[in-house]
Amino acid sequence: MLNKWTGIGHLGADVEIRTFQNGGRVANLRLACTETWKDKQGQQQERTEWVSVAIFSEGLVSVAERFLKKGSKVYLEGKLQTRKWQDQSGNDRYKTEVVLQGFDCKLIMLDGKQERGGYQDKALQGPQGGAQAGGFDADLPFAAEKRI
Repeated sequence: MLNKWTGIGHLGADVEIRTFQNGGRVANLRLACTETWKDKQGQQQERTEWVSVAIFSEGLVSVAERFLKKGSKVYLEGKLQTRKWQDQSGNDRYKTEVVLQGFDCKLIMLDGKQERGGYQDKALQGPQGGAQAGGFDADLPFAAEKRI
């Protein structure tokens, strides 16, 4: 069985961070994934899908909190999960979202230099580049991806 979601998009709002009673944290994102094509008449067409994303991997939560903001372009790999809960009226509600948790998730920042971080995207695209090779500051968690 394979449950894998991959996408590129822009954040529609700033990252929301929530802390659980046990001290764990989650970063919630709304990602706009836009597809463009030309129709039969040669006119440019566009469709945007909005994707809810929940990041539970602590290292990626920290990176999202520090470096992502509304408009940031990111590449994400995660899996789809559906949550079920009951609303105030007792009705069952469902939400399907992309979840980044565990060893098989990935977050790559695709923008160039940013005001807050000063990172360069080329250094974030693989484990072969080191912090100095990509022009990173030493305090940036390397590669914004978590591999265990």
